[in-house]
Amino acid sequence: MIKKDRILTGDRPTGNLHIGHYFGSLKTRLKLQDEYETYLEVADVQALTDNFNNPEKVQRNVKEIVMDQLSVGIDPQKATFFVQSMIPEIAELTVFYSNLVTISRLERNPTVKTEIAQKRTLFGESVSYGFLGYPISQAADITAFKGTIIPVGEDQLPLIEQCREIVKKFNSIYGETLQMPKAMLSENKRIKGLDGNEKMGKSLGNAIYLKDNDDEISRKVMSAVTDPKRIRKDDLGNPDVCMVAYYHHLFSEKEVPTICQECREGKRGCVACKKELIANIIEHLKPIRERRRIYEENPELVDKILMEGTKKARLTASETMKEVKKAMKLDYKI
Repeated sequence: MIKKDRILTGDRPTGNLHIGHYFGSLKTRLKLQDEYETYLEVADVQALTDNFNNPEKVQRNVKEIVMDQLSVGIDPQKATFFVQSMIPEIAELTVFYSNLVTISRLERNPTVKTEIAQKRTLFGESVSYGFLGYPISQAADITAFKGTIIPVGEDQLPLIEQCREIVKKFNSIYGETLQMPKAMLSENKRIKGLDGNEKMGKSLGNAIYLKDNDDEISRKVMSAVTDPKRIRKDDLGNPDVCMVAYYHHLFSEKEVPTICQECREGKRGCVACKKELIANIIEHLKPIRERRRIYEENPELVDKILMEGTKKARLTASETMKEVKKAMKLDYKI
């Protein structure tokens, strides 16, 4: 099959990937790698926008998130892994594009506004230029590799719209040069955290990671929020407010009707329900952890995948940069 469209997506290396990533994006990537030419970015530069004072954290997690993706079945023969900071063309495009976007437009971006509010403890009242401008960097990511399809969640749509604005303005000034990307809205909803938070997050301490061992999974599930009004085992429960029931929908789909009915009738205790969930999660993640172990024991395989992928990505980005500089009259013959 000829893959006509090109996908660009990726992750910030700020921590291991968790089951929220698995159900929210990784399962989709598994499918898309067979249908599209796929580029997977390790966005270490963007990770530094709010981890500038902890570069060791970013460096430590570069290979970790690659192993997480390989462990779920992403095939390096089908998808190109690359490290953002090793593609200088991205930084160069970011500078060029920064002339096309006003500060007020960046401040109006709903995604940026939300994330700034969430990180007030880090930034205080003074947001860094790098963080405010990361939609421009993201536009450089997408256009450097001529990405035409960008898989995103609904909360990321404003970033793709901003990228499209940049492409439109660049092309209107310098001529038709850049590919116009379009968003592919994820069919999967955001997965809630163990604590009931609407988002399972690396920094929120409410996640089950793909690499977690049996003991870690057990400990986390046993601490998951259940129906607060249910005190005794035979009290009538409400699975609609129970995070254990919520995760059963993900890992125990066939048993969910029985689980919920027994909960409502007071015939299922929370401890027994959690233990059943623990067993199902462990069984589900077992092949993922087994594949991951191969790469943990052979880190040179990950190095090779990143080296070859980044080399390929650099060639693609350099081709784009030649076209951009020609359009901008920056292709000097000196």
